[in-house]
Amino acid sequence: MKENKLVELSMDFSVDIINLVKYLKSNHETIISTQIGRNGTSIGANIHEAQCAQGTKAFISKFEIALKECSETEGWLHLLFNTNGIDEETYKNYRNLCGRIRRMLIASCKTLKENIK
Repeated sequence: MKENKLVELSMDFSVDIINLVKYLKSNHETIISTQIGRNGTSIGANIHEAQCAQGTKAFISKFEIALKECSETEGWLHLLFNTNGIDEETYKNYRNLCGRIRRMLIASCKTLKENIK
């Protein structure tokens, strides 16, 4: 299976999130680290799982779940920044990557939905 850009980007983001969680836990931040770890890695997992979906509706469903997880991850990143859990540069890097994935998911869902009409 040839990896597409969204799969690759979301898996790279998952790796980044895992590294962020390790950093947060080393600084004894356990509340947000657990939640952002779940949400942030779920994005890539759902996008990856969509590649084996049984039909377009199942594919869209996985992308929509990934989109919700992406939105929640952005919220946790914002909270981390506002509570000085991460610096501004780190926050902007993660937020920008998460936003890029979110925009790709939105565009993909829109196109897929139009194609099944």
